[in-house]
Amino acid sequence: MTPQPPRLWLVRHAAPCIAAGTCYGSLDVDADPAATHEAARRLAAALPGRAVLRHSPLARCAQLARALEALRPDLAARPDARLAEMDFGTWEGRPWNAIGRDAVDAWTADFTGHAPGGGESLARMLERVAAALAEARAGCAAQAAGDMVWITHAGVARCVRWCLQAPGRMPRADEWPVAAPAFGEWDCMALQEAPVSERG
Repeated sequence: MTPQPPRLWLVRHAAPCIAAGTCYGSLDVDADPAATHEAARRLAAALPGRAVLRHSPLARCAQLARALEALRPDLAARPDARLAEMDFGTWEGRPWNAIGRDAVDAWTADFTGHAPGGGESLARMLERVAAALAEARAGCAAQAAGDMVWITHAGVARCVRWCLQAPGRMPRADEWPVAAPAFGEWDCMALQEAPVSERG
């Protein structure tokens, strides 16, 4: 029987404890405890053995990583700053509808180069996510390791999708993939191939 190639699990944290419509990229907010526990329970049942677990250092992802470790002692989580959500600078914690149309338009006009709120540009975020993805692929190829699990954010999941679909090219605003796992859900894709349609 041919072994299955290593996969990357892109797991999104559970719903955050913050008002709807708030910008909260790098803002360190907790996730709902009950939703986190349920996501960890489902993920623990779905993950194979020998998986390598990495998570964003932000609290909402660290919570899920700890809950998963409690259910799966064979998994050892390690934080990776490259898996953090985009930093929106002065926009963090503000309602999106209070940020102002002109500020948002300035971002979409220079979608990858502009740093919204003076935080992080999409180009910089893509660079760090691409580096983490390349490291994951090289590690799996060199060590014949098991699956890689990233407990992360919608923005990182979108960056991975773009890196796989259009490596080395910067996206326009109208090209940016909008699909990402829902809170507490995940996408699963082959590390060495195009994405496969497995969702949790």
